[in-house]
Amino acid sequence: MAALNARIESRIDQALEQEHGLSVNEFCVLHHLAGPDGRHIRMQQLATVLVLSQSATTRLVDRLERRGLLTRVLAPEDRRGIYAEATDAGRALLAEAIPTHNAALDEALQAAASLPELSPLETLSIKAETR
Repeated sequence: MAALNARIESRIDQALEQEHGLSVNEFCVLHHLAGPDGRHIRMQQLATVLVLSQSATTRLVDRLERRGLLTRVLAPEDRRGIYAEATDAGRALLAEAIPTHNAALDEALQAAASLPELSPLETLSIKAETR
């Protein structure tokens, strides 16, 4: 399972970086923040969702903020809390990157199916999707 996950993540990361200048983690941040209602999320919640440490999440958000893809805002109900929120540019980049992400995922799964050591896992994931 770990080998399949590593192959998938590597392929998606390569495609996103090449086509859109995004890492997988940056894509995931934008995905979580760019909901139809212009969602925002507290930094500590974002770290939990991404399965990253607070410091790694802060560095990731810093990079995206410098690029103008997200912004941080004070929580109105608790001025000590900070939310991350996607900007219009972040939502637009995400919309452009989603087809690249999905195509890379499909390619990685197809490639895994041709490897004897990974094909049983890929077949299981397809069966799980059809349920």
